[in-house]
Amino acid sequence: MTFPMPHWPRHLQPVIVGVGESEYRKRGGHSDTPELTLCLDAIHNAANDAGLDARELDGFSSFGFEKNEPAVVQTALAAPAQRFSSIVWGAGGGGCSGSVMLAAMAVATGQSRFAVAYRSICQGDGQQRYGQFRDRPLWGSYVGPYALMSPGMMTALTYRRFMHERGTGPGHLAEIATNSRANAQSNPRAVMRGKPLSKDEYFASRMIADPFRLYDCCLETDGACAVIVTTRELADKMNCAAVPILGAAQASGERWSLGPMGSHNMPLADYPTINSREVAKAVYAQAGLTPADIDVAQLYDAFSGLIPMALEDYGLCEEGSAADMIDSGALRQGGRLPVNTAGGMHSEAYLHGLNLVIEAVRQARGDAVLQVPKVRHSLVTSGGGGGHKSALILGAA
Repeated sequence: MTFPMPHWPRHLQPVIVGVGESEYRKRGGHSDTPELTLCLDAIHNAANDAGLDARELDGFSSFGFEKNEPAVVQTALAAPAQRFSSIVWGAGGGGCSGSVMLAAMAVATGQSRFAVAYRSICQGDGQQRYGQFRDRPLWGSYVGPYALMSPGMMTALTYRRFMHERGTGPGHLAEIATNSRANAQSNPRAVMRGKPLSKDEYFASRMIADPFRLYDCCLETDGACAVIVTTRELADKMNCAAVPILGAAQASGERWSLGPMGSHNMPLADYPTINSREVAKAVYAQAGLTPADIDVAQLYDAFSGLIPMALEDYGLCEEGSAADMIDSGALRQGGRLPVNTAGGMHSEAYLHGLNLVIEAVRQARGDAVLQVPKVRHSLVTSGGGGGHKSALILGAA
């Protein structure tokens, strides 16, 4: 059973009016810049994109592992009021779309006029990428004794099972990795722009956690992203392109818990998935759409294998047909369903997925660098190996 968001009256329809990011750099590239500064850069850029004074922001949301608390961000922005603040529990990147959902709910219910969802990462500023996970009891009790000490190792097991059951092979991973890199070559913000990747180079790279090679793993980057949400009523008074949030959902399947990132004891039928069947049902129901209505997708890609699993979980292809879909070239620019058109977390930047939301907004507005023609509906998925998942469907501006 799903629980759709209310069908808001038009004047209360949540819309995205501004997106922004700091400069993206490789891990440690912002070692001389405090993480808060990157966060503020992204928020100010999003406010400028919306034609808004950042001091008008009165709602703040984020998701697991964000270090910059709303009260600190509010003060640094010199914003006179904070009327709403919230964070999606844990979940890592699985809470990304959920943070936008919180912002949407805040403005639609009158808790906030302008709410910003943000994420900042500065690993040169005393942060370790996944250091927080090692404090989890489930980590030490259930996966640590088996030497599963990184998300890549943990996710590799579920994807290896997917390969066995659904018939994908190493060539499909190579296609996904090289496609993301190819898309990034058109993106001036991408960390890997100017560094194309051939399939020969992909297969020559070292194995990280079978079947994942080096180029199946996302980047490690420093930077920040921000997405500003308000109501249609307020957006109509602004000189900006407003992108409607048609669906925004969070969910987890039965008995999944933390999945590969914790107990690794998921139900057998769901083991070779990314636990996104429930969130998929919810977000399509809210939007009143089907998978066939999606024109472009930004799929969470901490590891290449997450994309074939997402294609099936979100009904973008029939179960067992992800290999055929990838072989057909459907995920490439000009294909039936272009994916990760800015390069994704493999080749643009690793911001726990919020950069995927920004690219979806640009596709919906028609001003993406690698624009897909006639975009009506953009899908964003959040999360891969962990338990909790979230997703968005955006309409055209």
